[in-house]
Amino acid sequence: MTEENKTKIHPHFKKVIYDEQTISNRIKELAKWVDETYKDSQNLILVGILKGSMPFMAELMRNVTKTHAIDFIVASSYGGANESSGSVKIVLDLAADIRGKDVLLVEDIIESGITINKIVRLLKDRKPNSIKTITLIDKPFRKETFVPEKSGFLLEQKVFLVGFGLDYQEKLRNIPYVGEFNQDFLNHPDYDN
Repeated sequence: MTEENKTKIHPHFKKVIYDEQTISNRIKELAKWVDETYKDSQNLILVGILKGSMPFMAELMRNVTKTHAIDFIVASSYGGANESSGSVKIVLDLAADIRGKDVLLVEDIIESGITINKIVRLLKDRKPNSIKTITLIDKPFRKETFVPEKSGFLLEQKVFLVGFGLDYQEKLRNIPYVGEFNQDFLNHPDYDN
């Protein structure tokens, strides 16, 4: 029996793409990459891009053994839709001064690359020692402008993902796995907007 078959699927999902154990195992591997990449850093700061990166960031920082600080930035380009609007808005900026620090941006998913590209440009102006990006999921077929330094998963499928931080209208982030959103469920009488 596959791991997907063991996972009870939420009714808002068509199918599970990455189950809980697969995600956990991959994040442990990504943490090793962080430790190796920043082994000589004295000022590593993980910057989570909220809200979606929260579960990924929490699990990643628990597995990174290199001493690091954390901070968060809130940016939005979706506006409630399931595709990027193309317009990026910084809703909440960093609390920390990143000048001279090694910044690792932690993102849940990179699709168009528009949001992450704007954040990188904004933060580069603050003169960090270095700035790199790690994402749980990279959808490279849609990317026009940005390639992260490290990705947990490359997804070539054109599907709308939810779970493990990924949302539909701010919901379903709490699901411990990533799956394809069942848009047919939107017409269901029990669907609660």
